Amino acid sequence: MKRVFISFAMEDKTYRDFLVGQSKNENSPFTFVDMSVKEPWKSEWKTKCRTKIKGCDGVIGLISKNTPAADGEIFELKCAYEEDVPVMLMYINDDRPVLPAFLKNKRINVWSWANIKAFISKL
Repeated sequence: MKRVFISFAMEDKTYRDFLVGQSKNENSPFTFVDMSVKEPWKSEWKTKCRTKIKGCDGVIGLISKNTPAADGEIFELKCAYEEDVPVMLMYINDDRPVLPAFLKNKRINVWSWANIKAFISKL
C-alpha cells in the first residue's frame, strides 16, 4: 500500500474527502494511505509537515482557485519538491488560477481516476 500525502486548500476539503473515499471502495483502481494533515498543527507544524511528507511515497496536490491563497498547501507542495517526493498536481474543477512561480512550469493533470491510478502505480 502506498503512502500518499494529499495537499489541498482547506476550502477544497470535500475533494480530498472524495478522493480518500474512492480509494476505499472495493472496486477502486488504486489504493493508498492518506497522510494529509487533518487539522492544523498549533506549533512547529512546518517541521512536522516536512517529516510527514518525507515519509510518503508521493504527493497529490489538488489545484483550484483557492490554491494561490492557501499558505499551507503552498508550503506542502514546496516541501515535496524540495524533498524530491514525486508530485502529481491535479485540477479539481475547471478553474485555472494564476499559481505561484514554482508551479508555473509544472504539469497539472485533469482529475481522472486513470491519472490517479497511473501516478500511484508508478510510486
